[in-house]
Amino acid sequence: MDGTRNLSLMVALRLPVFALAGLVFGSFLTVLVHRIPRGESIVLPGSACPECGTPIRPLDNVPVVSYLVLRGRCRHCGTRISAQYPLTEAMTAALFVGAALSLHSIWRAVLVAPFLGILLACALIDARHRIIPNRIVYTSVVLFGAAIATIAVVGSGVSLATAGLGLLAFGGGLLLVAIVAPHGMGMGDVKLAALMGLVLGSLGWRYVGVSVVLANLAGGVGATVTLLAGGTRKDAIPFGPYLAGGGILSALFAPHIASWYSGLLH
Repeated sequence: MDGTRNLSLMVALRLPVFALAGLVFGSFLTVLVHRIPRGESIVLPGSACPECGTPIRPLDNVPVVSYLVLRGRCRHCGTRISAQYPLTEAMTAALFVGAALSLHSIWRAVLVAPFLGILLACALIDARHRIIPNRIVYTSVVLFGAAIATIAVVGSGVSLATAGLGLLAFGGGLLLVAIVAPHGMGMGDVKLAALMGLVLGSLGWRYVGVSVVLANLAGGVGATVTLLAGGTRKDAIPFGPYLAGGGILSALFAPHIASWYSGLLH
């Protein structure tokens, strides 16, 4: 009983830390989502009003809070600022909190939280521009690969071997699909799947398996709804958001989903 109470206390104490980190990381993701598809630097220039070009002061750049205080408008010219910025920040914070709640191992939570944010950014970019930028995926593979290797040495809860196998299995599987049906699967999806296989594989095979199943189910349902609504394949949402959604749900709920499915078989 004491052990359970201590674990609950530790999880509760980490929630505000993860929420704050999620807001900050979400603010960074808004930069990625806006600038990378346009081929712009994510470092310079600093944040500015898209209408009048006035640099945004640090006090006006606090995630979510500044947007609410300014009522969604530029302090200088009064132009309305898109709600996508605070929504992305809030969603990222929610994902960070979800990681803190779902993954009791602090090592796993620290690894998965930013991974979920990257999946969100890739989903948003693919939905808007139908691309999954190499700058995000390649950098993420290197950084998360290094993080997994470090945690495997100094911490616990991840496996470097299954991470590598997950990358090959998930990425390689979608590569075969892209070769067989090049018009149905883009190379951006293949690279994103490789990243997902790397991180989810480090947590265990069931995380990879659940992600594959959920992504394909969601993609199939989405395509069917689009066609029934009178749309065409060109109108359908690209596969990246479904892929990312499956990865997010798997990272947070794979053990529960796997247990539920196993129960149906008995």
